[in-house]
Amino acid sequence: MGVNGSHAPTGAAAAPEGSALDVHAHAMPLPLLQRLADRGLADLGGAAEGVVRLDPRVSGVGPRVPLPLARSQYDVDVRLCEMDDLGVDRHAVSLPPSLFCSTADDGGFARGIVAAGNDELATYVADAPDRLLGLGSVALGWPGAAEEADRALDELGLAGIAIGSRGGGRDLDDPVNDELWALLAERGAFVFLHPSGVPDPHRQADFWLPQLVGYPMETALAVARLVFGRVLERHPLTLCLAHGGGCLPALRGRLDAGWDREDLARTTAVRPSELTDRLYYDTAVFSTTLLRRLVEDVGAEHVLLGTDHPFELGDRAPLETVAALGLDRAATRAIRWENAAGLLGLAVRR
Repeated sequence: MGVNGSHAPTGAAAAPEGSALDVHAHAMPLPLLQRLADRGLADLGGAAEGVVRLDPRVSGVGPRVPLPLARSQYDVDVRLCEMDDLGVDRHAVSLPPSLFCSTADDGGFARGIVAAGNDELATYVADAPDRLLGLGSVALGWPGAAEEADRALDELGLAGIAIGSRGGGRDLDDPVNDELWALLAERGAFVFLHPSGVPDPHRQADFWLPQLVGYPMETALAVARLVFGRVLERHPLTLCLAHGGGCLPALRGRLDAGWDREDLARTTAVRPSELTDRLYYDTAVFSTTLLRRLVEDVGAEHVLLGTDHPFELGDRAPLETVAALGLDRAATRAIRWENAAGLLGLAVRR
């Protein structure tokens, strides 16, 4: 059993000095892609060139859009070599949002593909159990998400749950998700939130804007709804935000000002910043100044190493990223290993 009753891998002797655990890494197991191809939902013709095309009901993006498929997404040996090159000991691996079925309009369709994804992810990480942990997915916005989370944690032995920012045409604070939040909070399961869409997509058709701007905006919107929709107040989730929380940290003052001054925004007993300070944030912000400010705002104990490996917009030197902050030895060790290890049920070196 992991922290607070959640199931997570054990196997851990105390981590040596300098260990690193990356909570933001993705995999697209080839057997899953082949399952989708067999149903006409994936085109693997470009796999050798590092490209896969998915049905929009799966990916949430347009038809025939080429999605990057780095070899390490399906070849564990390649991943381990890349981890060694980066100095990273362990990956907490999740499926990318292009496999979340976030925009599917059929709950059975979404649940089936998500379940298949969890099965194949469990097999993928089992090839290197001393290096890889799996974060299972759920079909947000549809009944049955809590049951799939339970299955992923108990039957498949995955270490936590990765969620998108919306699903089934519904936001995260929709009541259909309440059973899921209650389960994850009760179990103390590690939850990793990755944006699975972008706001106002027609304005982001150029310049790679969905990745550069849309994802950070989406994270802020999703978490704001969790705050003002009282999800975080009712369910104390162990929630980590991808990309350093996106735009959310820059909005702390504005959210609090709205809570102070507008009855419509005073939905919680405490200020929004008090709730967002309880969350966790990864380090993938690409700016020493911004990352240092995040550490100052929420504390080193709420920041976890995260790279977005192996995508193009990933941190290619994560250990240098943390070292550049100039923190003391204890805080550096906490960000690189101990915070995530404690949340995922691994040994923490004291």
